[in-house]
Amino acid sequence: MSEGYPVNLTIDYPDRKLNRLTTFFRVFVAIPIIIVFFLLMGGNYQYAAKDGFGTWVSGMGFVMIPVVLMLLFRKKYPKWWYDWNLELTKFSYRVNAFLYLMTDVYPSTDEEQVVHIELPYPEAAALNRWLPLVKWFLAIPHCIVLVFLGIAELVVVIIAWFAILFTGNYPKSFFDFIIGVSRWSLRVTAYACLLVTDKYPPFRLGV
Repeated sequence: MSEGYPVNLTIDYPDRKLNRLTTFFRVFVAIPIIIVFFLLMGGNYQYAAKDGFGTWVSGMGFVMIPVVLMLLFRKKYPKWWYDWNLELTKFSYRVNAFLYLMTDVYPSTDEEQVVHIELPYPEAAALNRWLPLVKWFLAIPHCIVLVFLGIAELVVVIIAWFAILFTGNYPKSFFDFIIGVSRWSLRVTAYACLLVTDKYPPFRLGV
């Protein structure tokens, strides 16, 4: 697990040429898996949402409000709710990685593939029972920063799209930047929505 912050995201850099054809038609190729994800999220998936380019997912898919109530009144975080949130989070980031052109392997609904997420099961007794009521407010500074990072992320993905079409390679610096923004977004989501940690997310792209 990464040092400093309990939530982390890594994505394997492709060690081969990426498929130019599926890259060119990526949005269309991804439609079936996007529909699946849309249905899982209760029809409220907001692409290019508040933190930019779909890295913040919101809707009925995540178990959030019940977790707030359980922590507030019972100081419990049911394991099966955590498992659902974890698997849905992993699936969403596999879909994002595919849309961001970071892999040409079609997103699996259950296999880890190239996306690796560390999202520890929380010790509910150690969590502050009142903090979930205000975490959304405390996360506002992160959301503001992520708006601008999301715009930059979109530009980087578009440039990477052209780079892959011409060379077959994803520029490593661009790849690392996308991971950084996605990692930042994941940490904010884990703190404010999934409620697995009370540790405030760092303002950084790295681990």
